[in-house]
Amino acid sequence: MTLAERDAAVLWHPYTQMQTAPLPIAVVGGEGAWLLADDGRRYLDAVASWWVNLHGHAHPVIARRVSEQLGTLAHVMFAGFTHAPAVELAEVLLRVLPANQRRVFYSDNGATAIEVALKMAVQYFYHLGQPERRTLVAFRDSYHGDTFGAMAVSARSAFTAPFADLLFDVQYIDVPVPGREVEALAQLDVILREHAVAAFIFEPLVLGTAGMVMYEPAALDALIRRCHQAGALCIADEVMTGFGRTGRLFAADYLTEQPDLFCLSKGLTGGTMALGATTCTAAIYEAFLSEDRARTFFHGHSYTANPVACAAGLASLELLLTPASAADRARIAARHAAFAEELRGQAGIRAVRQRGTILAVEFGADGSSSYFSRLRDEFYALGLAHGVVLRPLGNIVYVLPPYCIQDEELGLVYEVLRAMRELVLRPANAPAATHLPEFPLND
Repeated sequence: MTLAERDAAVLWHPYTQMQTAPLPIAVVGGEGAWLLADDGRRYLDAVASWWVNLHGHAHPVIARRVSEQLGTLAHVMFAGFTHAPAVELAEVLLRVLPANQRRVFYSDNGATAIEVALKMAVQYFYHLGQPERRTLVAFRDSYHGDTFGAMAVSARSAFTAPFADLLFDVQYIDVPVPGREVEALAQLDVILREHAVAAFIFEPLVLGTAGMVMYEPAALDALIRRCHQAGALCIADEVMTGFGRTGRLFAADYLTEQPDLFCLSKGLTGGTMALGATTCTAAIYEAFLSEDRARTFFHGHSYTANPVACAAGLASLELLLTPASAADRARIAARHAAFAEELRGQAGIRAVRQRGTILAVEFGADGSSSYFSRLRDEFYALGLAHGVVLRPLGNIVYVLPPYCIQDEELGLVYEVLRAMRELVLRPANAPAATHLPEFPLND
């Protein structure tokens, strides 16, 4: 049996209808921006393996640091104990995050980082003697994770439908995309008047799963300012946007008003290990300090602040903060911007969005959900056929690559996107015939 066949006999994959899904691609290694399959083919990882990989697969610096840490201390519980990797990583994070952030609370992934922030916000007001402040506000098209609290503050969808009666109520406002800024702010004003709001949680500047929907810093500044004027907290979900994806280290670096809590994961370890972090202001942390142990923040995970994961995170951050990494991010952003300008206004292109290293192309004319579902499957297969991993969101295809991707490799991605436009323009009954330049898919 092949590795993929063995997988099919024992495993259940995420976001996958196992009855109809083809066998998975068996990956046996990674090198730079490439994934190496067991059949000898190579696949360009243009989505950074669900947005986690910053510096390339099997990066030697991170691998060495992980190996060294494994030989020193693999794990110790983080209640009553500490270790150098956790302390050093927190020190660096607080140095590069906005200046109002003072404390780091570790967890295991992005969804748990969200859960931590929500619990901190509600318990903060409980400790202040305002237990009625429990309302949470989020964007209508938001996505914050698949645990129950994270689902509750995400948009209601097929993802959340089976659990609708189990999720707590959330007040939603429109995403303040250009032309909707005034409406979004007015909706927030009504909620702040009529509800005891604990926190507003948002994906800053880019809503990932919604289709890389983008809006401007000034619009977010206005929303944060209103919340702070009403005494509510603001939670920035930078799980995807953090660590350089938007062109600056954090999306919040574009803002003048700063969130009170940050949720981090994905790129935190450079795509090496599972790790999450929630950071907060001094005021939030101090509200939990007391001789009364009932005021403790009762939250934790067995692998909180795992030393190996923290060592990977520290190595990844050191790479991220080098001039070479900054130059790579600027180069990718410039290439994306030029390609976006090429596509805008072309037939078959509904919209093109770009910020930093994130590029999203929305294809097709108005169509049904079944039409967009068909496009998604065809786009995915087209990418794989030419050695490029792209994971479309319906009719929206995004590019969010590792920062080590080279210009020639970006050129291959852009050629595949051009071929997708040809596919959209081709009559429904026409055979697929896409001509792409040759590119070395095999060693």
